[in-house]
Amino acid sequence: MSDTPPDGDPVDDAPEEASQPVLAAGDATLHPDAIRAIEAIVMVSSEPVGSDVLAQLIGVPVPTVEALCRRLSDTYDEAGAGFQLVRVAGGWRYQSHPDLAAYVERYVLDGQTSRLSAAALETLAIVAYKQPISRAQVASIRGVDPDGVLRTLQARGYIDQIGRDPGPGQALLWGTTQLFLEKLGLNSLADLPPLAEFVPGADVVEALEHGLRVPSATAAAAAAPVVAPADTTVPEPDPQPEPETEPQPEPGSAADELAGAPTPLPEA
Repeated sequence: MSDTPPDGDPVDDAPEEASQPVLAAGDATLHPDAIRAIEAIVMVSSEPVGSDVLAQLIGVPVPTVEALCRRLSDTYDEAGAGFQLVRVAGGWRYQSHPDLAAYVERYVLDGQTSRLSAAALETLAIVAYKQPISRAQVASIRGVDPDGVLRTLQARGYIDQIGRDPGPGQALLWGTTQLFLEKLGLNSLADLPPLAEFVPGADVVEALEHGLRVPSATAAAAAAPVVAPADTTVPEPDPQPEPETEPQPEPGSAADELAGAPTPLPEA
């Protein structure tokens, strides 16, 4: 005799299965629990969360996570929210909307004075575009010793030693970190703006080279005004008149008498 209730529905005597993860590996593109789980995980994380990590935590394939994150991002943009879900440094992260950067900057920089110097920004740009790069190569580009600046950028977490040059000396090679990508809001180094956008045109470069060009000695001599040589002949001095000498009075003259000179006696 079968255990059939009066209404005709069979009774399932099998034990209830254990509770499954939030989502099965099937079609979860419209499941609200998956979206809420992604929001909660990304919200509490201090670093960008990769799609593979979200897939393991939620229990859905990686392509499903990618589709859900893109749908979330579009939803925030359509709603005009003040934040975005963006892909940064290989993962997903919440960040403020670019339109509100002025307000966020005012809040973040209020009372803070720690900023990167111009030398640090130049060195960071060189490492970002030329990595992997050695200290000597950075010095040859900037023209100064970059040891202090490299240590500062390493202490901030923007660059780090990523290997050694296989050439002679095996110099340490520097490169940017994930924190660098996170701070700049980039997913990878391929998202860096191309340098061609910042290179001046050929006419500007030619004008700069012309202004910095040092004229040669021949050109400088040809351009110098002709100056007549100065007359270095020393003029002969005018002859000075010889001083007039008074004639000496003869002995026995009246002048001697007046001067009190003895008068010679006549001969006997």
